[in-house]
Amino acid sequence: MKMNTKSLKLIIFLFILNSITLYLYFSSHPDYFRRRRTTQNIPNSIPQFHSPFPDRTHLVSLSNSNKPWPILPSYLPWSLTPNISFRSCEAYFGNGFTHRVDLLKPSPESNRKVGKDGRGWFRCFYSQTLRSSICEGGTMRMHPDKIKMSAGGEVLESVIGRGEEEELPEFEFGAFDLEVTGNSKNHGKKLATEGFLNEYLQKGEISRHTMRDLIDSIQLVGANEFECSEWVEEPTLLITRFEYANMFHTVTDWYSAYVSSRVTGLPNRPQLVFVDGHCMTQLEETWKAVFSGVRYAKNFSGPVCFRHAILSPLGYETAMFRGLSENIDCYGAASAHDLWHNPDDKKTARITEFGEMIRAAFALPLHTAHKHSSRIHNVLFVRREDYLAHPRHAGKVQSRLSNEQQVFDAIKSWSLLLSHTECKVNVVNGLFGHMSMKEQVRAIQDASVIVGAHGAGLTHIVSAAPEAEILELIATEFRRPHFALISQWRGLNYHPIFLTGSHANPTLVIDKLRDIFKTLGC
Repeated sequence: MKMNTKSLKLIIFLFILNSITLYLYFSSHPDYFRRRRTTQNIPNSIPQFHSPFPDRTHLVSLSNSNKPWPILPSYLPWSLTPNISFRSCEAYFGNGFTHRVDLLKPSPESNRKVGKDGRGWFRCFYSQTLRSSICEGGTMRMHPDKIKMSAGGEVLESVIGRGEEEELPEFEFGAFDLEVTGNSKNHGKKLATEGFLNEYLQKGEISRHTMRDLIDSIQLVGANEFECSEWVEEPTLLITRFEYANMFHTVTDWYSAYVSSRVTGLPNRPQLVFVDGHCMTQLEETWKAVFSGVRYAKNFSGPVCFRHAILSPLGYETAMFRGLSENIDCYGAASAHDLWHNPDDKKTARITEFGEMIRAAFALPLHTAHKHSSRIHNVLFVRREDYLAHPRHAGKVQSRLSNEQQVFDAIKSWSLLLSHTECKVNVVNGLFGHMSMKEQVRAIQDASVIVGAHGAGLTHIVSAAPEAEILELIATEFRRPHFALISQWRGLNYHPIFLTGSHANPTLVIDKLRDIFKTLGC
């Protein structure tokens, strides 16, 4: 009996101790209670997500089925301050979308009602620096039959010869619509005026601005007309791709989608809907890895409704593309941690963060060994090879290094000589056309030196190790700044060799490699 009393006292003591511990934990995490109060007893409602921007409220889906964001070494908060300096590095590469415009505000009832009434809303966040907007809306419906384009998602070989104009969307008025309540005189009207489109979705030099056209098609409809064959509960990005089979342009699309997800404060990685009719390509592997799922607009069988839709700007509007025609005076920060403690408008860690996101999506390690302390180095030679890229492609790539095989063989011979010294060098034959996207990213990540003629495959250097050396062989006809700029924005050492015509002197290439390896301690 005495032992039972002692045991009972011990159990009561442990229960009290556990209760106190739980109270102290949750009282130090007030967001837990706020989330519980927001969502309890309100099935199917859209709770409020509070951004660090004091005037910004995001409405997000309750669904947690999307992939979580990985922990990235170079991640910095995306809502540091609403007062981002014009043309600063953060304005170009991070959250410069600080000017909010509400086209349709959610009604006061939208966060309380169980039903659909009053939940339509739409707003845009404008970047003066990039001259583009990220827009988002709730209770938004898409009519696939009012979008003129091919189905999309087909096997490439089945659509050979199809024209590009067939693959890009043309929107009828009402291709998208938003549910509104109240004044019936607004029903059937456009969401956006021409003045709004001209100010916040400027065409600039883009001949076909599909995001602008999509918003121009949005119609306001009453709740009694808002019927859906399917509801998509998870936050979803709506994306139109243009040069979808080109690695450089696809990376700009990936980056735009990533930025849109972060700026709108999505708690998990979003779903994607391609609002285009392009066929499948190898690059789709990365879309699926980075985000939570991919569907094509024309694959829906009827009107589909999105609880929360985000419109990602065109890749042409990203800093990665704009840097080709305007001076973006930014440099890669040594580390995001240093930049956090010592803000600098001339430095950025955003491209590094993005590259880590791609590596994390493929479950590749984010912390790599210090290259200067290693005695084993990979030299990755990124090759240009023939492959069928899209329906209008002949399967032949344009030669930008006429003696590519000779240069590759010379590097292999040199590496064997160097390997007899204190360093061992592995030369990796980067035949990307025959490698999965994960294998390509792994090869880039593991390389101490990345060598290649000017070509879209070099865009992979966004995911290179922080101490990688980039050696670009540049033919006379292709003196473009793409990879010098990405290296600059990443903080990577970049070494160009300017060719006469498209022929490289193997001896000069080896001399440059020898100089690079001296800096690596070899």
